[in-house]
Amino acid sequence: MLSSSDPKFLKAYEMASNTSLKFPPDIMLHFYAYYKRATTLNGFYTTKDDEDIRNGFKANALIQVKQLSQLEAKQKYIEMVEKHIGQI
Repeated sequence: MLSSSDPKFLKAYEMASNTSLKFPPDIMLHFYAYYKRATTLNGFYTTKDDEDIRNGFKANALIQVKQLSQLEAKQKYIEMVEKHIGQI
């Protein structure tokens, strides 16, 4: 499903992927959760390995954004990029 926010979202993803800026883990988890929620088509994305503590943090971040629609998650991702990296 394409929407008017998709080109801006793709640009935000490109900016986030190519930045040399370093972010604290909590910011990285927000980027991760919004991106996964925005790009998962069939329901809710879950991590695979419950043993890894990193995946526990990822799962918690995903649970926090579960109530967002894909469009809302895209918008939140764009807002984070603009706040932490720069204008799109």
